[in-house]
Amino acid sequence: MMVEKRDYYEVLGVSRDASIAEIKRVYRKIAIKNHPDRNPGDEEAINRFKEASEAYDVLSNPEKKAKYDRYGHAGLGASGGGSPFQDVNDIFEAFGDIFGFGSGRRSGRSRGPARGDHLQTALEIDLVEAAFGCKKTIKIKRNKLCSTCDGTGAKPGSSPQTCDYCHGAGQIVQSQGFFRMQSTCPNCGGEGTVITEKCNTCWGAGFEKETVELEATVPAGVDNGMQLCLRGEGNPGKGGGPRGDLYVQIIVKDHPLFQREGTHLVCRVPITFSQAALGAEIEIPLLNGKKKLTIPAGTQPHDTIRLAGLGIVDPHTQRPGDLHVELHVEVPKKLNEEQERLLRELARHDHVNVGQKRKSFWEQVKEFIHWDTDDQSKEED
Repeated sequence: MMVEKRDYYEVLGVSRDASIAEIKRVYRKIAIKNHPDRNPGDEEAINRFKEASEAYDVLSNPEKKAKYDRYGHAGLGASGGGSPFQDVNDIFEAFGDIFGFGSGRRSGRSRGPARGDHLQTALEIDLVEAAFGCKKTIKIKRNKLCSTCDGTGAKPGSSPQTCDYCHGAGQIVQSQGFFRMQSTCPNCGGEGTVITEKCNTCWGAGFEKETVELEATVPAGVDNGMQLCLRGEGNPGKGGGPRGDLYVQIIVKDHPLFQREGTHLVCRVPITFSQAALGAEIEIPLLNGKKKLTIPAGTQPHDTIRLAGLGIVDPHTQRPGDLHVELHVEVPKKLNEEQERLLRELARHDHVNVGQKRKSFWEQVKEFIHWDTDDQSKEED
């Protein structure tokens, strides 16, 4: 029987808008409390440890988090059906340096090539581009390997030296009872080496800034807040490690004629009273052109006509939504004499009382004065 997974935000006890730093802090606290070395033989604690690690693995990764926020566990694909970790050893290998709590299974931190940092940027597009997809050029600033030291951080002709504090291990280990506290070496930052003669270009960082232009393919149907992932377009990694990824957040601008509701579009179209009463054929706009629409006789204000398949495609299923045409009957503010005559004739046939034309202010004043004068003369008689 398949056990239903708990919500990852509930597992860690954080809100959906929690920062990566807060998620990391909460996970570290849970991991230390439920660490197998602190709870020998306690299967429930080990399960909590695994569950928290699984939640952290998703919520600390921008791409996984975006999929989870939109689709839940089902959006994680194969990993949505089970933990990505086979046992606690996998967890120690992946996140051991986060909570700095060794189990004796790890003799030190691997200092091989590390993957570079992920980057984020935003891309603003209009509704037509979102509906049909497009290619856009994105300009970003990112790191590149220093051209002087080739990423070593050391002055040309020199090389990094083994750290005297940790003797090249990158970690320092302290024993407290049967626990072993493992933490990153404060002298070398876990690298195992220190740079004694720094490069004059990057001052030991190993990187310098560059501005690049990248082409992003925006798929049809993207919505506001969705993310694109450009693999390998982030910052380069240390020690020759691969670049991280670039995450592009989509911002869709409002359209003057159409309002988007998921995959559906709403267009508010004004029609005249006579068109609503008698029916008509009008031309309405589409995102990619125009279309003739038949207005049935007797249309009421705010009636809606649904045009199937003329909305926006779902980016995952490719199924199109609908276009909903909302009809607004406009009442004219001014009428010419012929229009007024015809409407009054219609009102007479409908046995409807309608207001007469309002007299001018001065006409009303004259009537008032004349009435007052007559009234006064009657009193004198």
